[in-house]
Amino acid sequence: MELIKDNTKLLLFGQSSERLSFRQLEQTDFNEWLKFCEDNTSLKYIWLTDKDSPDEKCKIWFDRVFNRYKNNLGGMNVLIEKNNHQFIGQSGLLIHTVDGIEELEIGYSLMPKQRGKGYAIEAAQKCRNYAFENNLTDSLISIIHIDNKESEKVARKNGMKLDKTTIYNNNKVNIFRISKSEWNKECFNKAYR
Repeated sequence: MELIKDNTKLLLFGQSSERLSFRQLEQTDFNEWLKFCEDNTSLKYIWLTDKDSPDEKCKIWFDRVFNRYKNNLGGMNVLIEKNNHQFIGQSGLLIHTVDGIEELEIGYSLMPKQRGKGYAIEAAQKCRNYAFENNLTDSLISIIHIDNKESEKVARKNGMKLDKTTIYNNNKVNIFRISKSEWNKECFNKAYR
């Protein structure tokens, strides 16, 4: 199956999971996301340089997201907690080229105060299910810096397995993968337990 390159299908605007709703990133979200960019633990594995100020890092992030929206490369969706309308973070389906192959990645980044509450896995599972239910690809990846053990846990809980280790954006990364057939098998097994 060829990778779908259509943001009307790749973006999860208007979708929701048990606790989260997904919406488009807006310029008015800048000050909220700036808090993420001011936190050094947030930026450790996000491919932004230490020389930039938090404000510059936030601008770079926003430019990347809006560029993806504009060029049908998927993108991050803002995650809002349904009950209290809190800004939880961002997650989405992103087209990346890894080792010369275009892949569809599940990305997720949470606000520092929202980590450890299960939001990352909830958002990642929604992205996975949405991609496979809508036949967007035959397999999904997550690109994870080799030292990022928290994101690795999320990928594993999302049914992904380590596929390979490679270099991406001048960093050593692990590529975690789940195929649609593996996902179908997992869904079948859950339905008949």
